Amino acid sequence: MGIQILTASESHVLYAEPICALMEIEAQKRGTGIAKRKPEYIVKKMLQSQAVIALDGDNLVGFSYIETWTHQQFVANSGLIVHPDYRGKGLAKAIKKAIFELSKKNYPQAKIFGITTSPAVMKINSDLGYEPVDFAQLTQDEDFWKGCSSCPNFDILTRTNRKHCLCTGMLYDNKSLAPQSPDAKLARWSRFRARIVKAKERIKQYSIKKTQA
Repeated sequence: MGIQILTASESHVLYAEPICALMEIEAQKRGTGIAKRKPEYIVKKMLQSQAVIALDGDNLVGFSYIETWTHQQFVANSGLIVHPDYRGKGLAKAIKKAIFELSKKNYPQAKIFGITTSPAVMKINSDLGYEPVDFAQLTQDEDFWKGCSSCPNFDILTRTNRKHCLCTGMLYDNKSLAPQSPDAKLARWSRFRARIVKAKERIKQYSIKKTQA
């Protein structure tokens, strides 16, 4: 049958607990990022057609879901996970594209955004049309930022008055997109690479400080 990437529905609620377990493992492994979620929350997203699930037969291999903020003016694609046995097959990119397209379908007027420490996710986002931005350009909904409280680096976010953290903010605004010249595309890629370098340096410096503490 091969791997299928589907809009999650009522028939997939049995995967809610395994999804949460895999999210927890990924959060511990990364030391940043994925907010903890309860199975009830994942079930709610499935019933609202606000998630995509990747299955290999009956086996869970990946997942991601949609969250809305600031009265649906902003949309975030959250909780992207891929089972360790299925890494390196382009599955994360395929899931990301599927949840991105579902977001545009469900919320055509919204800006789509995310925060991440992963250079791989940043590359995927950039290919989809996201631009690196300052946190001030993202939703200022308090509930969104509370979701970062389970991240071990939350203290950085609070100490900087939510101006920056180890994560990089990225934003897709369909209204501002326009065909780009080769020079504009090159400039965009230069900005993106510069952000990657800065993100890696922030993570490196913070790791050194934690080790020395």
